[in-house]
Amino acid sequence: MSKLKELIEKFCPNGVEYQKLDDILDYEQPTQYIVKSTEYDDSYNTPVLTAGQTFILGYTNEEDGIYKADKDSPTIIFDDFTTSFHWVDFDFKVKSSAMKMLRPKSTFEGSFKYVFYAMECIHFEAVNHTRHWISKYSQFEIPLPHPEVQEEIVKILDRFAEYAAELQAELQARQEQYEFYRNKLLTFNEIGGVFKV
Repeated sequence: MSKLKELIEKFCPNGVEYQKLDDILDYEQPTQYIVKSTEYDDSYNTPVLTAGQTFILGYTNEEDGIYKADKDSPTIIFDDFTTSFHWVDFDFKVKSSAMKMLRPKSTFEGSFKYVFYAMECIHFEAVNHTRHWISKYSQFEIPLPHPEVQEEIVKILDRFAEYAAELQAELQARQEQYEFYRNKLLTFNEIGGVFKV
């Protein structure tokens, strides 16, 4: 955090400018990436995504119309109706047309991941069933400090995201362990009421 403070003092002595998401991001409609068959199978290679909570709906063996993304060229999938979104850095197909794929404009000189984190701070509740990206969401402004400040913020938040994922995995393992022992300890032998441990 001390490095971030130094960078802010160096590059942002007079505060930061704000820009609309529409000035930073381009969007692409998902039409050509929509999966044809919903007969998913975990043995297939290509995930089918939704921008909602489920995220990965399943896997398809379809080879055409795959959206290309990777660590060097990620995208943000954005649900046009709910405004839910996810960071994606792997190839995928989509379930429906109610989504947009967002990427930085060629003129943007900052950190795309920073933009993603800044979008997570936008508090907007979609109350009606309309498409929100063009009409509303893309008009929100986010702070854009110097690119070096953006990169340092991303490093810090990525680190915390890793910690959170590790804690979640540990919590899941402990939950499974608890359920295993609970079931063992509360399952009695038919003879003599002795625990089956």
